Amino acid sequence: MTEARFTTDEGPALVLSGEGERPSSVDLVGARARVSARITGRGRTWRAVLPLRAARWGGPELPLPSGSYDLRIVDAGGRGIHSSEVLPITQLGTLRAALEGARLEVGPPMDPAYDSGEGQDALERRYATRPAAGFENAVFFESFYGRNASCNPLAIDRELARRAPEVTRYWSVVDLSVAVPEGAIPVVEGSPDWWRARGAARLLVVNDWLRRRFSRRRGQIVLQTWHGTPLKRLALHRPGFDPRRMAAVVRESRRWNVLLAQNPYAARILAKAYAFLSRPVWVEGYPRNDILTTGDGAATRAALGIRPDERVLLYAPTWRDDRDQIVDFVDPAALAAATDAVVLVRGHSRTLLPGRDAEGPRVVDVTGFPDTSLLLLAADALITDYSSVMFDFSVTGKPMYFLVPDMEHYRGELRGFYFDLAAHAPGAMVRSQEELVAALAADDTAEHAERYRQWQAKFNARDDGHAAERVVARILDQGFIRV
Repeated sequence: MTEARFTTDEGPALVLSGEGERPSSVDLVGARARVSARITGRGRTWRAVLPLRAARWGGPELPLPSGSYDLRIVDAGGRGIHSSEVLPITQLGTLRAALEGARLEVGPPMDPAYDSGEGQDALERRYATRPAAGFENAVFFESFYGRNASCNPLAIDRELARRAPEVTRYWSVVDLSVAVPEGAIPVVEGSPDWWRARGAARLLVVNDWLRRRFSRRRGQIVLQTWHGTPLKRLALHRPGFDPRRMAAVVRESRRWNVLLAQNPYAARILAKAYAFLSRPVWVEGYPRNDILTTGDGAATRAALGIRPDERVLLYAPTWRDDRDQIVDFVDPAALAAATDAVVLVRGHSRTLLPGRDAEGPRVVDVTGFPDTSLLLLAADALITDYSSVMFDFSVTGKPMYFLVPDMEHYRGELRGFYFDLAAHAPGAMVRSQEELVAALAADDTAEHAERYRQWQAKFNARDDGHAAERVVARILDQGFIRV
């Protein structure tokens, strides 16, 4: 290879060129995305253009997600060609990129003046000391720390756009690889626009903690939707006394004005766990679950390349406090082979960045898929452990299986539970992949039918397809935004 350069002539791209035999393939391979080059040239020279954009899951073509990518150049004989090129960080409009040898680093399109501790400190000070001016009639949305636009905030966004299309909708994103809803404005975390939008919006709708420094202005409202009915203990209820954690929990919950709960059980738990005892908790069902009663999974199956007649198993475990990647209790390729099914692997949002996609025949890693609710629609059965996804999937009435080989460790040492899962689980509980395969083959859903009915009555009574309508109606009735 004789030259490497970045260009925007054909959209953000890495262009490689060389003399001699033309490579058979040139690829950028990341943990959650991959792109291949268009290779041209004959005779003594060749040229490979690697787009720094990708369309995933049938969605729009967007910049590559931030992270490290291996540059793999393979010649006609299948041998790797080493690259020693070094290109400094270059701003390419929608992202930044730097090449050093066989590794490409991709980052969000941040102005270098602000991409430092000192630059962020200056923006934080400007945000915290901003003058008391009128609010913009806007909503600032954030889901899972900006890693995607999904969950309850997305469903609220869609209903708000329908009811009040004149309201400006900002979405906090880690980079521009995150697709935002139609008509919304993405603001990259840490950018001047992000700090300004968070301070100027009249209403903030979030589903997790507010990161970085947050200073709520008088009259600004924070609606905390949270992201699941809890089985495992959280916040002030987590095992072990930690005064710093307790102080952080109380400080965080004081930032919220309203808390949304899926059901009365969750309302009681969340209010106590976050010391949110004297402020309103809206028990309206989960907006993200509306689609589970009003939609179907055909479009999602098509986007994932799954035939309508194929059986789909969704494996969606929760994260573990003692590891940063998805648990390895399932061999997805072996499970697919044993059950003649397509296995979707959905890691928790906390395992998105440190993990890598699972691979194998009839295996699709959907950890990076933007909306879990669509996956629940597409699946024929759910395999989980202690994840709150169990309280959402039960809206569908489809079978659930609980793979819990570390039950004693998780319950006794890592987190603990609010109730005895074994006594109430609306599906088979198994301790190994072999037991899971046997349970899937047995199809003993009738055995768990009464438990399932009781479960739905307790946890899904308000998941009737109209939760987003009720939440947005309350937002408008209480004047959180103007219409």
